[in-house]
Amino acid sequence: MTRMSEMSREELEREMRRLLAEARKKEQAGFISEANILEQKFYMAKSYLMDPAEIKIGGTYRVVGEKGIFTVEYINGVFAWGKLDTSPEERGFPIGRLEEVKEN
Repeated sequence: MTRMSEMSREELEREMRRLLAEARKKEQAGFISEANILEQKFYMAKSYLMDPAEIKIGGTYRVVGEKGIFTVEYINGVFAWGKLDTSPEERGFPIGRLEEVKEN
């Protein structure tokens, strides 16, 4: 099996579609934990389609599936590391799970 980091854009997009479809099937069948794993793989694939340089150090983001606002402290590969405002613990998330918080 090819690593996501070695896949072309087309391969990653195809893998994302496959993972979402499989996750939906698992969820409908009641296999929630398996669906969650497939969803995490989806976000990893999405992360490889993104440019980590577009994630701002000190920027605030919503994390899909998490409560609170995430502040990025540093980037390592396709992972953003920082803290959610709901916890003092440092956490890492694939950048594909981040949604920028729009300022008013």
